[in-house]
Amino acid sequence: MNAYRSHTCGQLRAASVGEQVTLSGWVHRKRDHGGLLFIDLRDHYGLTQLVVEPEAVFFSDVEKVRQESVVRISGEVIARTGDTINANLPTGEIEVRLSSFELLSAADDLPLPVFGEPDYPEDLRMTHRYLDLRRETLHQNIMLRSKVVGAIRRGMEERGFTDFQTPILTASSPEGARDFLVPSRLHPGQFYALPQAPQIFKQLIMVAGFDRYYQIAPCFRDEDARADRSAGEFYQLDLEMSFVERQDVFDAVGPVTHDVFAAFAGDKKVTAYPFPIIPFDESMLKYGSDKPDLRNPIEMQVVSDHFRGSGFKIFAQILDADPRHEIRAIPAPSGGSRAFCDRMNSWAQREGLPGMGYIIFDAEEAKGPLAKNIGPERAEAVRNQLGLKTGDAAFFLAGKPAEFLPVAAKARNVIADELGLSDKHQFAFCWIVDFPMYEWDEEHKKIEFGHNPFSMPQGGLKALEAASSDEDFLSIKAFQYDLVCNGYELGSGAIRNHRPDIMYKAFEIAGYGKEVVEAKFGGMLNAFRYGAPPHGGCALGVDRIVMLLADQANIREVTMFPMTQGAQDLLLKAPSEASESQLKELHIRIVPPISEKKG
Repeated sequence: MNAYRSHTCGQLRAASVGEQVTLSGWVHRKRDHGGLLFIDLRDHYGLTQLVVEPEAVFFSDVEKVRQESVVRISGEVIARTGDTINANLPTGEIEVRLSSFELLSAADDLPLPVFGEPDYPEDLRMTHRYLDLRRETLHQNIMLRSKVVGAIRRGMEERGFTDFQTPILTASSPEGARDFLVPSRLHPGQFYALPQAPQIFKQLIMVAGFDRYYQIAPCFRDEDARADRSAGEFYQLDLEMSFVERQDVFDAVGPVTHDVFAAFAGDKKVTAYPFPIIPFDESMLKYGSDKPDLRNPIEMQVVSDHFRGSGFKIFAQILDADPRHEIRAIPAPSGGSRAFCDRMNSWAQREGLPGMGYIIFDAEEAKGPLAKNIGPERAEAVRNQLGLKTGDAAFFLAGKPAEFLPVAAKARNVIADELGLSDKHQFAFCWIVDFPMYEWDEEHKKIEFGHNPFSMPQGGLKALEAASSDEDFLSIKAFQYDLVCNGYELGSGAIRNHRPDIMYKAFEIAGYGKEVVEAKFGGMLNAFRYGAPPHGGCALGVDRIVMLLADQANIREVTMFPMTQGAQDLLLKAPSEASESQLKELHIRIVPPISEKKG
């Protein structure tokens, strides 16, 4: 190949025995076996075992070389003896007997080991990310990411999409998170914003007459990190299409998503396309979440009527107190033991609820405090509605659904995991559709957008004009949809509102006057006035897709150079202070944070 290597460290096989080869790489591991030295030499492509005999003139040099030093070697490929063949290694049938050895770059003592997969503190890993990336699992995850992105690009282009790049320096975004601001040197006191998403630009691309756009887009949001969300920046498959309805978008991106997962899922099953479509209200009813994990077969049900006016006064009084209150049941097939039910009740208390009532169904009668208070007839009606049998149980939560559903959704998954009901060996997809256009902002006591303000309301202008009360507004649905897999939101999108008259009315309902809309979104509105096609699209999180395919619980395990949980780059020391000259050029003065006054 060149002076540094005739082959890679993952290339040699039994057919290469007898060849003279040159390899270069890192000293992955070194072992002394009774005078013979063995080195596992590693490069991007794999490992090759080297053997150094005591009579070699460079033997002492090899003895002194540290792990992770970079070396170049030459030697003869020889066959391993039968008892030393490593069947788990692609190069495991051969080794290289060294005839020359050269140290190209000596390594100091390592701050963290590369061999093996020990769990080290985040700050150490991020400070020495270049070493962290040498570890096998992380290296494979990053390579998987590259392959997934390549497969996404091929899939999109096969379906007629064209890759366009949108600006990075732009105006403040309506996406909802905090912007990263960039000061302008040429325009003192004014700022660019890094894009939270290419939302407005991709819609303008449709207005400009390009039909199918996609991009693996960098996005920037100043929000706190979570296990499934990076701090600061992330990448998404962004796409938009003209002259389409919701199903057209599904039929474009759905097969690409399916094919990518099928290609990299190994022996895990992937939901066949077309994916199930679940209305938002149904998802909240059955799963307590708009991100349901469909590997879990448990579905919640409303059982209010069985407790209304019953001997269980707590639930009866909750139902009488407010017509919006409900009793929800979470079936627990095979969960009919007192120990398990008490354990789940304690779990609910740790989650901030008073507890979870339960009924155990055995061969003789329904058991538990709830069953005793409502009587055998009502308990049997509950069992019949839920389709439960002997040895099963059910858990119950009461009150305003918005308040208990977050815990109910968690409980559904905990119950299924505890009872071994979830099929973890699959990727279970669905579309969640018909999101509410508006929601009630309890803090400010007003109607606010429920999701994306640029979504087309179902029913268009007529639906908005016909609504006259908060209840009417909250009942309006949007052509908004999410793609969900295994309890994670992988993507979100909508058929867009492309008409200025509908946009003015939609924002007016949320309390934004015409002048505010013009000030914030005038560029888009002006474009819409000159002929905008009906259009829609979505965006899927690339980091999250790779995280699922790599079977990782944290997104940093599939990101080359992530920030820490505290949004810091410990490797290059960012963020950092700017120099006085830089600040002067940008017409900026740093004002220390105002400390809170005591008392």
